[in-house]
Amino acid sequence: MSKQIKENERQLLNTGDVLVFAFGAMIGWGWVVLSGQWIITGGIIGTAIGFLIGGLMIYFVGLCYAELTTSIPQNGGIKVFSYLALGEKASFVCTWAIILSYISVVCFEVVSFPTVLQYIFPNFSIGKMYTILGADIYISWTVVSVVMALAVTVMNLVGTKTAARFQKIMTLAIAGVGILLIIGAAFSGYVQNLDNQLFLGTTEREAIEGIAKISILTPFFLFGFDVIPQIAEEIKIPMKKIGKLMMMSIVLAVAFYILVVFSVGFILSKTEILYSMEHTGLVTADAMAKAFNSVNMAKIVIVGGMCGILTSWNSFLIGGSRALCSLSASNMLPSFFGVTSKKTGVPIYSISFIGLISIISAFFGKAILTWFVDAGNFSCCLAYCIVSVSFLMMRKKYKALKRPYEVKHYKIVGGLAVFLSGLMASLYIVPGTNCTLSFPEVIIMIIWSSLGLCFYLYCKKRYATKIFSDIDDGILIEKK
Repeated sequence: MSKQIKENERQLLNTGDVLVFAFGAMIGWGWVVLSGQWIITGGIIGTAIGFLIGGLMIYFVGLCYAELTTSIPQNGGIKVFSYLALGEKASFVCTWAIILSYISVVCFEVVSFPTVLQYIFPNFSIGKMYTILGADIYISWTVVSVVMALAVTVMNLVGTKTAARFQKIMTLAIAGVGILLIIGAAFSGYVQNLDNQLFLGTTEREAIEGIAKISILTPFFLFGFDVIPQIAEEIKIPMKKIGKLMMMSIVLAVAFYILVVFSVGFILSKTEILYSMEHTGLVTADAMAKAFNSVNMAKIVIVGGMCGILTSWNSFLIGGSRALCSLSASNMLPSFFGVTSKKTGVPIYSISFIGLISIISAFFGKAILTWFVDAGNFSCCLAYCIVSVSFLMMRKKYKALKRPYEVKHYKIVGGLAVFLSGLMASLYIVPGTNCTLSFPEVIIMIIWSSLGLCFYLYCKKRYATKIFSDIDDGILIEKK
């Protein structure tokens, strides 16, 4: 992409842009609706420990990404990392897997947005059209979803910088709501509310089980920092700083979730949390309302949640479109996915393709799209594992590679990243875990994998030696 556009014409991203894209991708709607469930499952301190453990896995993987991204700053980063380290097959599998993950999140956010609006406007559901797996589809919901999908898609077509400005506004709104919640907890919370809420149960075994349940779930709320390698060529800051920003975004996301949990537990007693879960399902919003003694403050939290949906949506649309464009540049997807704007450099048809899929998803219920998200989560863990293996292999194969953000004790970091991400991926295929893929989700994986195999075999036959030929351009490495 970089060869088609002069640098002064491109919409390059600065420090703030990088941070909000990574952080915004990780903060969605879950902190508004799931804080109570987390506390009931693991307790307040137990949940905090669980997030730290889950965040540790993401942190180790993030270190691998940080070193690789700053060493080889090309769009579609994971394609390049895995190709240089493991070859074309692993590279295609890794990139194809992450594309499913990104697209699944975008589609899920499309249907989540009107669901959130219903909390602000109770009479929002108008014109029931049909029901899919127990989910009612309304005209009002569909119209809003389609309009928002068009708006986010067009915004990204206008340029990356426009999307970055939007991301900053939404991320600042999320931060503002979080600060308000913390202030409310500080002035209106009671230490007594922490009674019987610090850990699950009354025994050490119960407490450990609660922490384990949370730690298994938390990585799924911390996916998204990896969109940065997908847009590496569009960033204009020192390489080492990019690595630091990626790691900072992970730390900030973990801190945000933990502070929300502590604030909610400080404001609401266990009985109040259970009541909120049963009646509104918006525990964080109810905590804010109680802290400020105002129902309107609950709506502010909901608006913050809506901003979280939009930041995730925006980030994953950018990540997915760049990954599609990158595979096209390597002659592993049809060439139109690689067509970019002469003015801004954004991949026009890749963005439009994901935008079209998001519009179509507006006509489906959450039940079906949850299947895609679960399949996408498995794909993401698989991609993380391949990238982590690539990190270790790159250290072995390319010792002379300049590493602006060089990870210390790389064998330990890489080994833990491979083990933990591999463990998370295995939980989706081992029967009996909380994450085991259901039959429909397995079918989705089979269809997606088959589609990828068809592309691979077709392109391999048609382009032969031309596949992945783009990767060597601009990469100066002395192979050892």
